[in-house]
Amino acid sequence: MHHVTATAEVSANSRYLRSQQERESSARSYPRRIPIAIAEAEGIYVRDMDGKVYYDCLSGAGTLALGHNHPVVITAIRELLDQKAPLHTLDLTTPLKESFVDELFASLPPSFASRARIQFCGPTGGDAVEASIKLMKTATGRRSVLAFHGGYHGSTHAAMSLSGTLGQKERVNGLMPDVHYLPYPYTFRCPFGSGGAETERLSLNYIENVLRDPESGIVPPAAVIVEPVQGEGGSIPASANWLRELRRITKERDIPLILDEVQTGLGRTGKLFAFEHADIVPDALILSKAIGGSLPLSVVLYNERYDVWKPGAHIGTFRGNQLAMAAGLATLRFIKEQELPERARLLGERLQHRLDALADRQDCIGDVRGLGLMVGVEIVDGREQPDRLGHIPASPRLAAQIQQECLKCGLILEVGGRHSSVIRFLPPLIITEEQVDEIIDRFSEAVQAAREALSC
Repeated sequence: MHHVTATAEVSANSRYLRSQQERESSARSYPRRIPIAIAEAEGIYVRDMDGKVYYDCLSGAGTLALGHNHPVVITAIRELLDQKAPLHTLDLTTPLKESFVDELFASLPPSFASRARIQFCGPTGGDAVEASIKLMKTATGRRSVLAFHGGYHGSTHAAMSLSGTLGQKERVNGLMPDVHYLPYPYTFRCPFGSGGAETERLSLNYIENVLRDPESGIVPPAAVIVEPVQGEGGSIPASANWLRELRRITKERDIPLILDEVQTGLGRTGKLFAFEHADIVPDALILSKAIGGSLPLSVVLYNERYDVWKPGAHIGTFRGNQLAMAAGLATLRFIKEQELPERARLLGERLQHRLDALADRQDCIGDVRGLGLMVGVEIVDGREQPDRLGHIPASPRLAAQIQQECLKCGLILEVGGRHSSVIRFLPPLIITEEQVDEIIDRFSEAVQAAREALSC
């Protein structure tokens, strides 16, 4: 990608951002923290309107598994267009759709695929979350749903109701009722004040007790929904043992377990699907983001025993997005052929190793964690004393400054997690060892520059 130096007195970025500010909703989010306008993108690189080139470690919030404009994706889209195939089909089938389903089912563990049904949903993961909840409520006749502290499942009404994020909810009345929250195994900020292996053990004990306590106040649930790795919550992985135990607990009580793999699906965590680390079989699996090969698509895969819907029970005009199926099919095949899940595991280990070494030198890095190429760096105020639960105070101000310093040195990263204090790494799966090292070198410089800027 060519690097061009802008010479205009007023930058092109500024002109586009000003126009965006004047016309777009105040709900826009990324441009506030990443104030650029993108002119060109290829692989892991994007070039803004001023000619500056960046490493993109946001990757469309995990959507761009193969980076921007990967040749196999572009070829698949062009071939479909050249065939004069339908681009919009509602839920009518096509040869392409059947091939997409064939490949997806062949990619799942046989124990799941052999009894699976698929529901194509609207363009976003949030709609697939809505569909999964409607399905399980219909199938079980129950009304309550159990979710987890720190979870994020989308911005639609029910999906937001299931999410831990308070900012979106505070001014929205009448959220979906009968949603109850359970403790996720977040060892760095253990909700029980214990940490380490105790966090996991106490979390499981709490969940099991809630479900067997006749005075818990929670009626038998229609489903439990969980992310194997919390994304927006701060790149927090659940251990394989914790997921196995959660599956045991729910299965013994005939409670459907829904796994939200909108962000973890298709190789990001070092397996094609994150639940494979635990060798479990969910009752429902939610996929979006990478499954569309960079284009909008979402699906729910679920055990056929729950397929009790009547025709039209969940619909959506754009659930037949043929371009997304073409791009998604090409992406899925390429990921498997090139063994990108294993590559994500190895390069994720390299990324975490380099970040751990940086944490040894920078006391503002409280925790480095993740799975595969889904890594979080929690920024803390190392000068402050831990609170009564042993939690070191977060430093959202420093995290925001680090993000801005990263942007200055050509590195796009997102901030999320508790108190917006977690720097999140979501590079495309095609990243190289050399790029990992260069990204960490730039990140190291940005951390030091941010500390110096705030100490002035």
